[in-house]
This record gives sequence, C-alpha cells and structure tokens, in this order.
Amino acid sequence: MSRVGSDAKLRRVEMKQLLQKLADGKPFVLDVPAPQIEPGYVLVANRYSVISAGTEGATVRSARKSLVGKALERPADVKKVLELARRQGITQAYRAAAKKLDAYSPLGYTSAGVVLEVGEGVVGFSPGDRVACAGVGYANHAEIVLAPSNLCVKLAPDADLRAAAYNALGAIALQGVRRADLRLGESCAVIGLGLVGALTCQLLKASGVKTIGIDVSQTAVEKARELGIDAYLRESRELLYQIEAQTGGEGVDATIIAAGTQSLDPINFAGSLARKRGKVVVVGAVPTGFERNPNYYPKELDLRMSCSYGPGRYDADYEEKGRDYPIAYVRWTERRNMQAFQELISAGKIDVASLTTHEFLIDDAPNAYETILKREEHYLGVVLRYETESLDARNARKILSAPPLVEKTRSSSAGANSIGVAFVGVGSYAQGTLLPNLPRDARVRRVVALSRTGAGATRAAEKFHFASASTEPADVFENSDVDAVFIATRHHLHARQALTALRNGKRVFVEKPLCIRLDEYLELYNEANRPDAPSLIVGFNRRFAPTALKLKSVLSNAPMSIVYRVNAGAIPPSHWTQDPEVGGGRILGEACHFIDFAAWISGAKPISVFARATTDPRGLNDVASIQLEMENGSIATIHYFANGAPGLAKERVEVFQTGLSAVLDDFSSLTIYDPTKGTLRKKGTQDKGQREMLRRVVDFYLEGGAAPIPLDEIFASTLAAFGACESIATRREVALR
Repeated sequence: MSRVGSDAKLRRVEMKQLLQKLADGKPFVLDVPAPQIEPGYVLVANRYSVISAGTEGATVRSARKSLVGKALERPADVKKVLELARRQGITQAYRAAAKKLDAYSPLGYTSAGVVLEVGEGVVGFSPGDRVACAGVGYANHAEIVLAPSNLCVKLAPDADLRAAAYNALGAIALQGVRRADLRLGESCAVIGLGLVGALTCQLLKASGVKTIGIDVSQTAVEKARELGIDAYLRESRELLYQIEAQTGGEGVDATIIAAGTQSLDPINFAGSLARKRGKVVVVGAVPTGFERNPNYYPKELDLRMSCSYGPGRYDADYEEKGRDYPIAYVRWTERRNMQAFQELISAGKIDVASLTTHEFLIDDAPNAYETILKREEHYLGVVLRYETESLDARNARKILSAPPLVEKTRSSSAGANSIGVAFVGVGSYAQGTLLPNLPRDARVRRVVALSRTGAGATRAAEKFHFASASTEPADVFENSDVDAVFIATRHHLHARQALTALRNGKRVFVEKPLCIRLDEYLELYNEANRPDAPSLIVGFNRRFAPTALKLKSVLSNAPMSIVYRVNAGAIPPSHWTQDPEVGGGRILGEACHFIDFAAWISGAKPISVFARATTDPRGLNDVASIQLEMENGSIATIHYFANGAPGLAKERVEVFQTGLSAVLDDFSSLTIYDPTKGTLRKKGTQDKGQREMLRRVVDFYLEGGAAPIPLDEIFASTLAAFGACESIATRREVALR
C-alpha cells in the first residue's frame, strides 16, 4: 500500500508545469493534471528546481530553428522519417514527425521538495520528508513530480531546499571527478566554467586537487574567481604559466571538459594541457574527433567518457524498478553520488548558494529562458521557485466548485444513440495510429484522455478533442460517462487495465498483446466469458487490411499452407519491449499479430505450435520460426526475423491452396495466381487495416451485432503466442488447450 501525507488528500489536482513544443521552442507554463503515485515511486511537491542553462538552453535554442535547421541538426531522425515514408507511406511519416513536433515536452531534470506520497515497495522515504530529485522526465520544472526511488535522496529536516535543488548537476560534476580518478595533491584543469564546470572546480578543491578553471568568456572567468576558483581565459599567457608552475612543466594529471560546443577545440586543447599518460574526461556535450598528433598518440592519453550522474543511469532495472547495485561491487551509483553531493552541501564544503545568479517564480519561467537565450547579462545558476504550500487550497476551490467527475455505475448497453470513449495511454502508437483513425462520428463522445503524465494527457485531449485530460485511472474506469475504454499503454499494464474496465462494465479495446503472463490470460478468459461481460477486442488490425480482405475473399474452406515472413528489425535488448516483465518479449508483444493473421486467413484456430529460435547470448527470442497446425488441417509457418536488412520490406505472406497461390507484399500489393482466372495483381499504398478495424469496432459499439473479432479467436491467437514461447524454451511441440 502507498503511504499518503496530509498534503495529498486531493487525488485529482491540477498543477503548473513548464513545457515547450519542439515545433517552435517557446517555453510556456500550463495547468495540467498532477501525476499519480505508482509502485516504486515517490510523489514530491517541488519547492525549487534549477535550470541547466547549457543543456536546456541548447534544447530550446535547437527547437527554435526552422524545419531545415532541425533537419540539419538531426540527420538520424530525418533518415528514420524517410525510411518510414518509404515503407508505410507519406501520411504515416508525416503523422510521426508532426506528433513529435507538436507534443508538449517537459523541461528540467533537477529539483527538491517535500514528499507527498510514497509508492508501494519504497523504503526509506515517508510523507513530509525533504528530498532532492533527479532525472529527465522525472524531476521536471513542475509543482508536483513523480520520481523513482533510486532518483531521490532523503535530506535532513532542516536542509536548504534551494541548494539541494542542484542535485542532478552536482552528481554530474561528481561523476566527472570520479572518472578522472585523481589523488590528493594531483592537478586538474577544468575547461568550461558554467554551472557544471564551477561545481566540478569546487569538488576538486574540496578533495585536495590542484585545480585550474578555463573558459573563453572573461565574464565567466571573473565569476569563477569570485567563487574562489583559480580561473583563466583560454588564450591567457597567465594560464600557461600557472599550469607550468603547478605541474613542474609536465602538464596536468587530468583535464575535465565541462563545456558544450560543436567545436573540436576543447578536446584538442585538453590534450595539449595533459601530461604524458594523463587523462581527458568528457562531461559536456563536445565532439571527440580529436587530432591524433601532437598530443593524444605521443602522450598515450587516456580519453574517458563520464555518463551523467553515474552507474545506474539509463538502466531501467536500476532507475525504474529500483534494483540497486551492491555497494561491494559498485561503490558509487548515481544515487550514492547524489547523496555524497548533498552531504558536501550540508557540511559546507560546497558553496551552492553563490552559484545562483537569478531566481524566478514558476509563472515567470519563460522569462528565465529568455534571459539565458539572449545572453544580455551573465547567468550561472537559474532557480525556479514554487509556492506549493498553497497548492491544496487552490485545488480545493477548483474541485468544490466543479461537479463530480466520476460515479461508479455500470455502462449503458450496446445499440445506444451515442457512446462515451476514453483512451488509456496516449503515447506514440495511440497518437500516430489509433486516434487519427478513430471515426469522427457525432455519436462518439470523446470523454477522457488518460496518461501517466499530465502534459501528455493535456496535449492529447486538446489535439483529439477529448472533454478532459487526467492522470487518475478512476476518471476512466469509474466514470459513468465512459462506455468504452481503449487501452494503448505498455504491455504489462494491458491485462490489469482491461480487467478493471470489464469489472466496471466498460467495453474494452486493448492494443496487442492482450497480456504477457498466463495467469493474466486465465483471469481475463474467465472475466470476458461471463454471460453478462462487456465486449473485449484486441487490436489485431491486419485481418482488416484491404489487401487481406481481398485475399480472404478468393480462398475456400479447404486446408491451406501459409508462409509468413516478417523482417521485424533489430530492437536493442535495453528497450522496454524486450523486457520480459514490461514488454513480454517480441513473440508475445508483436508476433501475436502474425499468428492471429495466419489463423484468420486459414479460417481455423491453432491447435498446436512448434517453434525454434536462434541461440542468443542475451536470451532474446526475436529470430524465430513458428509452425502452427490449425483445426481444419491447415498449416502455417511464421518466420519472425530481427536480423535482416532494414531495406527489405517488413512483411510478406504466401498462401497455397488447391492449385491457387497468392503473395501479399507488405500489405501494399497482392498477386493472386489462379489456374482458372489467371493472374490478378492489386497494388496501392500500404494499409495495415487500422482505419477499417476502428470503424468496425465503433459500429459494433453503436449498432451491436457480431463482434469484429470473435472472442474465442482472440484467446486462441494469444494462447498460441504463449505456446510458441513455451516451445522455444522446452524444444517440444505444444498442444494448445
């Protein structure tokens, strides 16, 4: 059970959050739904957050460029869009690009505040604790943030929250110092005297390292000297004299680059400062195409990268699931770095207060970015302040003056004059594929867009005309205005959310897969097959593709042989879809599509499955062949290969039946070889059936009749996917019962 503080009595609250659109890069403050507590997470009312002038300034500056400028800056993204256009058509590519540019993007990644609520499984935190938070997407510039426990640090009851808000920046600087691996009395040059560079210098000095700060700006050098840092201009003769004097003419033991630039000057200059076999540590965003001579090769320099806050960064097991690294094996994780930084602040070893040059209320945050971008005055630490002590009273007034949002009732029956729709999960797939194809029928009332983040829910509600946006599940599952729930969240949430909706009398459309565990399958099977159960539909869209429907129309009931080749493409093992606990792996997560299509085209359910996967040292099963036997004697082989060339079309289906053959290429062209009617060729743009599927689903909700996908076929295809996974593991044929 979660633990709730007195400040968290109101569940559906709005908060202020700083956002920007990548289309124009203009920051703005918007009222959005506050995040809700989750297992393993801590809900925090921010008091302060710090703008990273370098990183965030670059993000906003980049977003303000023209489309051409954005394209030149992101050639890899442009390549992806062009490839998508080639494979799925201009419309789909345009939607993908427009969605990204039009989305509300949060800013900020370091903050401090007071705990409101503690999620299930979290230890060491209680409501009312003072904490510092870190992480892009977590420690945002917002009145309330939801952060994983491993990205939070508990502070002393009297801790200065303004100083503690430098949390992530301090951990970045500290990790750079650790990567330099310096000893007492050794020397280090720090290139770049912005916020991270100034913190780095203070940390080095506190550890007894001879420290020299370097910058190209006279103003930055003067500010650093005010902070007690030995700082010099990049071209200053005094700099060379100091390095020679402090190192006996040998050069520094290490150089830490804390600058951000597209120039090669920092990396090459760092090499010139280092002694023979010295170290160069890259903390800032700089290119690393250094000149081999006259420094790196002759001196045998050691070039090291410093990864953000430290070990654990970008590891979902550590950050999202709270699985710590044993201290005996990993002494300094990102959380331990943050703790060490906060202890240095508490002990007075680091002067953070003197770094703050500007402070703004959250409502004035856009002006803070203008100050950074215009560069008309010197800035270093730019702090945002939140008056969250008044947050509850403000929201109480809103809620008391508004009618109740939810009422726990059973939904109306099929065939009503209209239907209230809610979307749970409004991420890339929902906004790129489902929502644009949801019929624009006056009888379809778009009631609630629900997302994990208030910004995501708000933008989806605005763009796709939902009456409200929410982060509170009860606003969907217990809302009497909602008749049908469309679920497009991560795979591990599908079963739980579908069950909740069904038990509250809602019709359910859930994007594939239906579930990723057999116990979930059994629970859903029992719930969906109750005599009075609402309808359950899974998004097996390929059976609704125009070319697929044409192919189906020329086939008879005779047994057939099917070969379905899928050039699935590689996905990194770290991606959530590959995580057995979150994505379920690619057989359950995606190959279920192709199993369902094979069963549908054959006209019979699978009764047995035999599968093999190539040996993969990482334990992935995304290069596999799946053989299915159907009730009517048909057979199908699905080759699901993630090791192919990206230039090859993704899907190809071949069907053989009583002298007739057909080839379906990537759902854009169909060739039928008929011995009596000759060869028929049908070509067009790629259409995988999403629009037709959603049209039939909505018609079914409004008019009743037969379900677009029979319930027994949904469960049969899902069970066959589980059977394929079992067959790969046991190396045996699996009978599907």
